[in-house]
Amino acid sequence: MIEMSIDSIRVSLMNYQRVVILKEKVAKRYLPIWIGPAEADAIAVKLQGVTVPRPLTHDLLSSVIDSLGAAIDSIIVSDLKSDTFYAKIILNVDGEQMEIDSRPSDALALAVRTDAPIFAEEAVLDKAGILLDEETGKPIMEEGDEVDTKDRKVSEEEMRKLSAFHDFINTLDLDDFDKRKS
Repeated sequence: MIEMSIDSIRVSLMNYQRVVILKEKVAKRYLPIWIGPAEADAIAVKLQGVTVPRPLTHDLLSSVIDSLGAAIDSIIVSDLKSDTFYAKIILNVDGEQMEIDSRPSDALALAVRTDAPIFAEEAVLDKAGILLDEETGKPIMEEGDEVDTKDRKVSEEEMRKLSAFHDFINTLDLDDFDKRKS
């Protein structure tokens, strides 16, 4: 597993879909994950330190977990099947770990509320991780290129299945990609 951090939340200029961009903590590989607008807002509200008058759904869930005596240990982006990402919330309950199936967006919204570490399975990063050109902010890999990932060749069929990710990333406005909000 590779530790990640939330780099940013972006909006496609073409179709206004939201994507959360995770970044490897010790490398320059990024993992884009499409999320819904409500989940994007829930993550952004917490990252930007915005105070809301009433708890949002993820605040409520975090409060319930805490009230029941459990704690969020970590979240893991665990799989990618048929262009759908999967995640697990790892809870500590009475000294034991429990895995809860989750959408990545919900798991990430909980992680930012509890400062839980975020991880991604290496296989997920091998399938959907991208490197960005530091000058242009565009993906280095071109569509149809074969990628050598730790002695594993990504086939043309896999590239075709992931082309939606590639196309989406290329429509993002990444001009301020390296800027951080304080």
